[in-house]
Amino acid sequence: MCGIIGYVGKREASPIIIEGLKRLEYRGYDSAGIAVRDDEKIRIKRNEGKLEKLEKLLQDTPLQGTVGIGHTRWATHGKPSETNAHPHKAGGVVVVHNGIIENYIELKKMLEKRGHTFKSETDTEVIAHLIQSYLYKGDGFEQAVRSALKRVRGSYAVGVMWEEEPSKLIAARCESPLVLGIGDHELFMASDIPAFLPYTRKVVFLEDGEMAVLSKEGMKLSTLSGAAVSKGTTTIDWSPAMAEKGGFKHFMLKEIFEQPRAIIDTFRGRIDEEKGRVFLEGCSFTSAEIKRIEKIVIVACGTSWHAATVGKFMIEDLCRIPVEVDFGSEFRYRNPLISNKTLIILISQSGETADTLAGLREGLKKKARIISICNVVGSSMVRQSHGVGDCYGY
Repeated sequence: MCGIIGYVGKREASPIIIEGLKRLEYRGYDSAGIAVRDDEKIRIKRNEGKLEKLEKLLQDTPLQGTVGIGHTRWATHGKPSETNAHPHKAGGVVVVHNGIIENYIELKKMLEKRGHTFKSETDTEVIAHLIQSYLYKGDGFEQAVRSALKRVRGSYAVGVMWEEEPSKLIAARCESPLVLGIGDHELFMASDIPAFLPYTRKVVFLEDGEMAVLSKEGMKLSTLSGAAVSKGTTTIDWSPAMAEKGGFKHFMLKEIFEQPRAIIDTFRGRIDEEKGRVFLEGCSFTSAEIKRIEKIVIVACGTSWHAATVGKFMIEDLCRIPVEVDFGSEFRYRNPLISNKTLIILISQSGETADTLAGLREGLKKKARIISICNVVGSSMVRQSHGVGDCYGY
């Protein structure tokens, strides 16, 4: 999954964006890029490969300015290359994007007939050209973004800049994670909280179909239809060190050594050994609801799926209820046999895994009860589940 970050403030944007992208490296990527608005225009640096190469480019030719966006890409449409790396530009519009635009071929053909020329193989470039087309029609920046995103079908978290409004950055999401950070006279947008955690712990979570306009005058939230949105902030109690690798060579090694502590922290305060009771403060199911459960389905991706297979053995042994384990990427496509007597357990470290979220929506559609196991308070998965098992350090 790609990583994105954007910054609007008084400091130089480039170092903040690069450091933010480094804190998103755990998401995996094959190319990286950055765009910063200087006194004249939006300037872009991109490369295939690791962030070290991008840093070297910036050392040779620095980008100066206090508004910018950055991206680490995991290829979906188009091979890994400098040309396919984000940000993408059409006219004066610059875009970074996490997600998949399902109708991009249809939109691309339409735009090509109107004279637009594409340089990459990506679905993302379509967004930039589509916004540009609405600007040509006379829409203002904000309305052009709204109009373009209404034409898009699929998932996206986007950051958009336009050369004609140099101090403004627009962010929007649909089925891909995007959070906002509120600092001291500075604003952030990112795929995940660690990207800007050293600068602020005040976070606003965007919902699907919402858009944020970040500028040096402040932050304005609305729906894609233009209705104003009012949201409170959430204060994150993580330290920057908790979000980093903790001195280990890579995250997997760090998480292996953290397993004993993570298990202890997860169970601490939730088990009464004397009375043989378990307390899950995030789950308010009644005894009748629990007794009605006839089947459990655990949905997860990657290493979470491996944890789920262990969970299957333990639940069947202790509860004598049949358990299925499914990949998030496959679950919804097999028209699963679930009902209001099915409990679905979702596992995701971030609470924003796109395929697992799709499984959540499938479960809700079929009236199943949903519990998510996650360690990001306020994430999309947590907000949409019937119950939550916060898994500290997971």
